[in-house]
Amino acid sequence: MESSDVRRGRSAFDLIMNQIRRKRTTSDRKSTPSRFRTHQVDSGGISEARETEEKGTRVPSDPAEHVCDLGWGRVCLFVQRLGKRADSRTLSLAYCDLTATDALELATLLPCLSLLEELDLSWNELIGGSLRSLTSHLQSVGRLRTLRLSCCRLTADDIIALGEALEFVPMLEVLDLSWNAGVGGGALQGLVGKVHPSLIELHLVACQLTETDAEILGGLVSVLPRLCVLDLSCNRLLAQIQTPTEEGSWFKTKGDVSRLKGLFPTLSQTTYLTSLRLHDCGLTTHSLQLLGGAFRSLGSLCQLDLSCNKGVARGLSILCPQLALLSHLSRLDLHLCCLTQADLKSLIDVLPSLSELTELDLSSNKEVGGVVSDIVPALPLLKMKLLPLNGCRLNYESFSSLAVAMSYLRCVDVSWSKVVGGHLSLLLNALQPSVTQELRLSSCDLTTEDLLHLAAACRRQVLSALRVLDLSYNRGVGEMGWSKLLAEEGLGSLEELDVSLQFLTSNPSPLTWLPTLLTALPRLPALSWLSLQGWTLPAQGREQLSHVLKKRKVLLELDTPISASSAKEERQEEAEFEE
Repeated sequence: MESSDVRRGRSAFDLIMNQIRRKRTTSDRKSTPSRFRTHQVDSGGISEARETEEKGTRVPSDPAEHVCDLGWGRVCLFVQRLGKRADSRTLSLAYCDLTATDALELATLLPCLSLLEELDLSWNELIGGSLRSLTSHLQSVGRLRTLRLSCCRLTADDIIALGEALEFVPMLEVLDLSWNAGVGGGALQGLVGKVHPSLIELHLVACQLTETDAEILGGLVSVLPRLCVLDLSCNRLLAQIQTPTEEGSWFKTKGDVSRLKGLFPTLSQTTYLTSLRLHDCGLTTHSLQLLGGAFRSLGSLCQLDLSCNKGVARGLSILCPQLALLSHLSRLDLHLCCLTQADLKSLIDVLPSLSELTELDLSSNKEVGGVVSDIVPALPLLKMKLLPLNGCRLNYESFSSLAVAMSYLRCVDVSWSKVVGGHLSLLLNALQPSVTQELRLSSCDLTTEDLLHLAAACRRQVLSALRVLDLSYNRGVGEMGWSKLLAEEGLGSLEELDVSLQFLTSNPSPLTWLPTLLTALPRLPALSWLSLQGWTLPAQGREQLSHVLKKRKVLLELDTPISASSAKEERQEEAEFEE
């Protein structure tokens, strides 16, 4: 316990000291001589500060030019100190550990960025609570079209300040406040009546929105007629009502229909909405009924995400008749929704009406495995690109039916389906050249024979466009299978390769085919990520492989040496401890 406390104290101290070393006060920065390196600005409109010559400084003929040069020079210094590149139209300072002092300095620089169109301050948690110092100068960038403040620990006061400032940003089209818990609980009210109708995208992912915020959202969305993208994902309490107990704690009850009446019906006024994302929002059967009522006015909707809502189970049959109204729907995500046989039957009945469908995600729904033979014929196969069926308990009949769609799919994912082992050739024989870009076969009980068929598919050049190949967790493949696959030349476009194994402390697997892998790497020029977790390599082989991949800037994932070499010793120590 003591050592962990020391580490925490040291890390906090180091963080403070690093900030002190990196940052200087605003007055110090103002006193810095005007001596900046000249470099070309990608998007013009603001000239950079001219470099001061040692023998003299050029005096601009126009005093306004001098002020502009000095302002842009300060911008360049500020941005370059954070490891970023200065641009007069796009300023991205995400992941820069900005502090309240930095936010204040940035605010003073905004008048020098009158052409700014995109500002990204995401993942800077230390600016939370001090946003007002920045937003008070936001009127200086009236051309701003995109503002991203994701994961900044914004408070209710920050949201109020932001709302007051947005009145002076009439051209704003994208607003991202995701991953800010302070947005929920009613703080969203600070934006109502402040956001201009020009807004096209609104992202509020994981903002801890509650049933109270559902009503506020209704008022906010109802005056955004141009809204195209609405993302409310990962707000589990949105369709739930919380009631206080006698002890002062909270518990969730069933969805409150009256609350959601303030949100979903207002969607009918957003006739340009193309993407609606409600992933993991605690939807219930009543929620789906209200949502379906708005579909009649959402003829432009192309993407609908209802995934990770277990309440959809036994309620999809209510929504499916309204789904037929979405004639332009191209992507429907229902993964991990615990769909029942009745839900799937209703979906199969409506699929022929979705003639523009290109992506249908039914993964992680166990009952899907028994009805794939009915789903595939109901799909517009000529347009289908994605049909992931991982974790769907596929049987031999459904696996055979999937082969019919293989020649059209860009991504094939049948991971965690044990029926694939020994039958992979059924899918591979249906492949067409330059179509499949992702092939995911994780934990499929593949055999050496299956990989020989995969090697034969490479020879036929049907995997020439493959970018992602996931063969992880298939311990039944022998050395010959791995070697034969890597010896082929038909994987020239491969970017990601995963051949990891489940780590078993009692039986670590040596990577005996390392020479074949090293020989194959020149034939994989596009490779950027390689995972070999679960395999053991000798120290010399590990160093050799790491050296080769480092020169090519390939990310390598390996188990630490102690995980493999000392596994048996650790197991013995644990046994002794238990005794």
